[in-house]
Amino acid sequence: MSDTGRESFTDKAQKNLTPESQKSTTDKVSDSASGMADKAAGAVQPNDQKSSTQEAGDKARSAGDSASDTGKSYLDQAKDTASSVSDSVSNALGQAADFVSGSGNNK
Repeated sequence: MSDTGRESFTDKAQKNLTPESQKSTTDKVSDSASGMADKAAGAVQPNDQKSSTQEAGDKARSAGDSASDTGKSYLDQAKDTASSVSDSVSNALGQAADFVSGSGNNK
């Protein structure tokens, strides 16, 4: 059971289990708004004033948020590396083409 003024665990589960493709735009906006409001309420409510189930739920969400942020960071790093490699290969191919065509400064 969730604390007073907080989103119920049943509602959270239902929102998370419903595929995004089956939600209307209104549902998506509503889910996002209620999730942000619940997250804010959890952040300002001291842990010693939360029920044990609410505290556990907030900790689980926080751990999931951290894992998601870390995953994004790794994904961004991989994208940057791939882009850098792509640029290097493109430059090398351009220089090779210039060399073969004789338009480079390699006399």
